[in-house]
Amino acid sequence: MKRVSLILLCLMVMSGNLFAQAAADPNYVPMADKMREDGKIWVVVAVVALVFAGIAINMLRIDFKLKKIEKELNIK
Repeated sequence: MKRVSLILLCLMVMSGNLFAQAAADPNYVPMADKMREDGKIWVVVAVVALVFAGIAINMLRIDFKLKKIEKELNIK
């Protein structure tokens, strides 16, 4: 029980540092504002969309291959 309470105490002390950074306005993100001004945010959006599309296409290909294998082996 001492060990658990010691671990909890350490976690509470360490989490105090996280709240110190939240003193500024949470909606203000200088990097994102700068990227929006320059129009570069759309490059980031496009890259993220391409990554998600690639993952979706890969999952569909795996699904079709798996269905083909199940059909060949008569697995339901």
